Amino acid sequence: MLLDRRRLKRSRGIWRALAVFAVLGGLALAMTQAGVEAPGLDGLRGPHLLRLTVSGTITDDRRLVEAIDKAAKSDAVRGMLLAVDSPGGTVAGGEGLHAALARFRAAKPLVAVFGGTAASAGYMIAMPAERIFAREGSVTGSIGVLLQSFDAQEAMRMLGLRAEAITSGPLKDQPSPFRPLTDEGRAALRAVVDDLHAQFVRMVAEGRRMPEERVRALADGRIMTGRQALAAGLVDAIGGEPEARAHLASAHDISAELPVRDLRARDLRERTFGAALGEGFGSALATVLEDSVKSLISEGLGQRLGVDGAWALWQPSGR
Repeated sequence: MLLDRRRLKRSRGIWRALAVFAVLGGLALAMTQAGVEAPGLDGLRGPHLLRLTVSGTITDDRRLVEAIDKAAKSDAVRGMLLAVDSPGGTVAGGEGLHAALARFRAAKPLVAVFGGTAASAGYMIAMPAERIFAREGSVTGSIGVLLQSFDAQEAMRMLGLRAEAITSGPLKDQPSPFRPLTDEGRAALRAVVDDLHAQFVRMVAEGRRMPEERVRALADGRIMTGRQALAAGLVDAIGGEPEARAHLASAHDISAELPVRDLRARDLRERTFGAALGEGFGSALATVLEDSVKSLISEGLGQRLGVDGAWALWQPSGR
């Protein structure tokens, strides 16, 4: 029964993908024969600003980095509004997005706008921006790195369980929830956290053009309101997108009436479908097609979850 159900599911997935391809080909052929210009094509090709919204937990996103790099080379893109509403994320994820935005900033204007939260890695990614706007009540700062583990030994003893580990070296299982952190392990992990923290401090010092000593005085993990961050020099002004657009108009002669287009990781494939079928319909069709292909590829393969380990994340204490 399980094999039959699996075969049926795979068969349905294949027919679903073929149906999508058939509809796409038919619509493209019909529009070509009718000589109809695709709706939304002018807006896609014409001059515009990009709005990149980063929300939730920041992790490595290769497609988003590729989309940013491609936007930096586009003649139609005049600049970018980076809208941040994130408590942070993995150190590697923040570093990758920071690097991509720095490359964009080298080519075109980049302005950041903070929403409710732009802390830790959420603050890190805004460092390439030429100007940062925050709300008075925005929660920002939290310049620091977090590496956590937990101790399950007492609970395991109550359950009558004992863990055994055979490792190639004394630090291979440090930290471990099954045995105490050794002095040697603690020193090694402290060195890792300190190095990651130094990298974060350097990013802030370069982005904000501040001495590292001054940044280190603020980089103890504390959060700030937008007003406090302005006084400390971590942001440039209080405001939102209208103020950011006004800055782009005055500093770079980018009209406040210029269309704004949202940049998402899937824009790379949306361009293919959007150019033929219109931005909205092309996006929806591309999503359906991607989901169908994923269902075919992932059949019987299982899933794995990977985590960077070290986080630049604002994590309110539970105490």
